[in-house]
Amino acid sequence: MDILKLVIIFAVIVIVMKMDKPIYIAMLVGSLATIFLFGIGIGDSLNLVRLGILGRDTIYLVLAFYTITFLQRMLEKREHLILAEESLTNIFNSRRVNAMIAPFVIGLLPSPGAVLIASPIVDNAAGDYLKQEEKTFITSFFRHISEAFMPTYAGILLAINLSGVDMTAFVVAMLPMVLVLFILGYLFYVRKIPKTQEKIEGIDKANEVKNLIKSLWTIALTIVIILSLGIPVHLSVIPVIILSFIINKFTFEEIKPMFISAFEKKLIFTSVIIMIFKELLNHTGVIEQLPYYFNKLPISAYIVFGLIMFFGTLLAGSQAMVVLLIPLAFGTITNGGLPLLISLMCMTYIAMQISPTHICLAIITEHHGTPFASLVRETMPILILFIIISSAYSYLLYMVL
Repeated sequence: MDILKLVIIFAVIVIVMKMDKPIYIAMLVGSLATIFLFGIGIGDSLNLVRLGILGRDTIYLVLAFYTITFLQRMLEKREHLILAEESLTNIFNSRRVNAMIAPFVIGLLPSPGAVLIASPIVDNAAGDYLKQEEKTFITSFFRHISEAFMPTYAGILLAINLSGVDMTAFVVAMLPMVLVLFILGYLFYVRKIPKTQEKIEGIDKANEVKNLIKSLWTIALTIVIILSLGIPVHLSVIPVIILSFIINKFTFEEIKPMFISAFEKKLIFTSVIIMIFKELLNHTGVIEQLPYYFNKLPISAYIVFGLIMFFGTLLAGSQAMVVLLIPLAFGTITNGGLPLLISLMCMTYIAMQISPTHICLAIITEHHGTPFASLVRETMPILILFIIISSAYSYLLYMVL
């Protein structure tokens, strides 16, 4: 019955989104369905809503989104994003490089707002050669590749800590899968974009490299701070904002409107609703019961936990599944080691690319005006191939190690 309830909840969310309703409406309906189907009392529901709104994870998420949006406003004011795009164009003279590398570099910044920084670059690179939903996919897909392996993301750090796998070993072992993601994204979509743009004579590439550094140093510095100090995103961005204010010679009159414009009401509201949904779903305990149901299937434990990680991520998000499943998987498969972690993290990564709980997908589809279902449709071929390739790769690692 619990599995059936989960299926119903997920179906309700999908149906509401297919009606072209905003994702926050779909998640709100999903939250109400969770309360009703699992019989969560009024008192508990109100308490879970309070936790979803005022919980540390929610507050940190909102602060991260606000600060990165503030930094984005500063980049836009000085036209640094345009400068970055022009520098990449002049260095490589390739629309395709712009469409792939710019979102990936910007995606190194672990914040939902980063996807909005990448969006105009992809739009300009793709021009009229791609449909709107394809541009949405490219922006989202390449921006999120770093989430598959970079220890700047909380999910990766949690997984490494809970599994006991060496961080360097994990990052190195994931690099072939990162290459696979780039190749798949290129073959399915990016190659539709013309390779080069009109060549411009007399380009000083050394100067263009300087301009690229000038335009992206704020993002690079934020990543360095996160890696070296291990502090939350908003605390990493604040000193960078202050430095940018000084180095880029902003005036207080220029900065003042940004305090308001950086507060994206609709997107922040969507984030809060998603966090409430997660709290409600975790309260039901159904995620923890999934191994019991899957263990009844006549398949190996590797496949069982892979399925749980994939479908659980669709419902609860990657961080929730990492916390819930990694200890259980490594407790059950005691010799799993690096191959098991690679398998599970590949599953949770690719599932997040179609998960309605993924806040970045809500942001980018809202920004582009693309139906969520269209983004899922564009992702499915790559999702299927990546699952097959990553599963074979994990098995190869298991045989070798």
